[in-house]
Amino acid sequence: MKRDVVVVGGGPAGLAAAVSMIDADASLAGRVVVLEKARYPREKYCAGAVGARGEKILERLGIFPDVPRVPIDGMSLRTGAGERAVRVAGIGHVVRRIEFDAGIATLAKARGVDIACDAKVERVERDGDRAIVESSAGSFEARVVVGCDGVGSVVRKAVGLGVGKLRAQVLELDTEPVASDRPRAIIHFDASDRALPGYTWDFPTTVGGSDLVCRGIYHLKIGDEEIDLTSKLGERMRAMGLDITKYKNKRFAERGIEMAETLAKGPLMLAGEAAGIDPVTGEGIAQAIEYGSMVGPFVSRVLAGETRVERWTEVVRRSRLGRDLRIRERLVREFYGRRRPDLERVLVADDNFLLAGCRHFGALPMKPLVVAVALGRLGAYFARGAFA
Repeated sequence: MKRDVVVVGGGPAGLAAAVSMIDADASLAGRVVVLEKARYPREKYCAGAVGARGEKILERLGIFPDVPRVPIDGMSLRTGAGERAVRVAGIGHVVRRIEFDAGIATLAKARGVDIACDAKVERVERDGDRAIVESSAGSFEARVVVGCDGVGSVVRKAVGLGVGKLRAQVLELDTEPVASDRPRAIIHFDASDRALPGYTWDFPTTVGGSDLVCRGIYHLKIGDEEIDLTSKLGERMRAMGLDITKYKNKRFAERGIEMAETLAKGPLMLAGEAAGIDPVTGEGIAQAIEYGSMVGPFVSRVLAGETRVERWTEVVRRSRLGRDLRIRERLVREFYGRRRPDLERVLVADDNFLLAGCRHFGALPMKPLVVAVALGRLGAYFARGAFA
């Protein structure tokens, strides 16, 4: 089966990539196929916080699904140096990926995207300037293959990349609310355990019409340390009066971006978590959508002979998303390194850092005073490190 483009992976990155191609060149309808290993609606373990930046891209592409979701109107952060909470309305939503991804897929099909479900990709091989994709739904030949197949990406391996150094292990579950929870519509992060390169969280969610709370733990493996996530999260839940053994424990992995990596080789290119997401927090849905939105205009130019797939790495690095991810990659060694206590004091000294974070998450215009104060404090922090 021949296609101009094969997209491997039918999550937000892959679906946004396919629709953005048709958006860039309507003649690509019918010439692009998305290979999804499961069948919608399929479960995808994920905390489900989607920033308004990603939602606005989906709206522009015409594939923002009307599914159950909880509005996010602020954030709170607890560290070893204290706790801070701010409210900024309309910065995103918490969704369930089983509904969210299926909703996007339905709208993508209506836009002319060909989606092959139950198409697990087993092997990707280069054949000159083309690629052969072997899947459980058959063999596909393509001029371009876009790997949006997540942390276990088969396309990534074909590009020649390993699993990466900034890998995270995550455990999450859904419980009833408790008295100690922050106000609903506030997503809460707890980074007070300095022995954990990561954090725990509490996000409001809705399951089957019931108001629940998604709780979890994120551990970025930046060394050889081994952490028992069940014990860590279980201890925190006991303090809330909850028994971790009474809830379905859901485990998954994530991969942070490493900007030095090459994201394309021959006719193969990577987007979404196959390329890498924010290693500090593990935020990935809005970033995956933004990756996908950049794929369309780029691939349409490739097919028109105006550029080469190998230039994709450069395109990502120079993009708004690439600059953002580069900053986050650099912050890993600061937030999870020896100067963590110093940075924590900076982050919760006043509301400005959380306000800036909320507005960034929600793709809202930055307030000059907030930015000035945040940058001033951050500059002083780095200056102290330079002369330490």
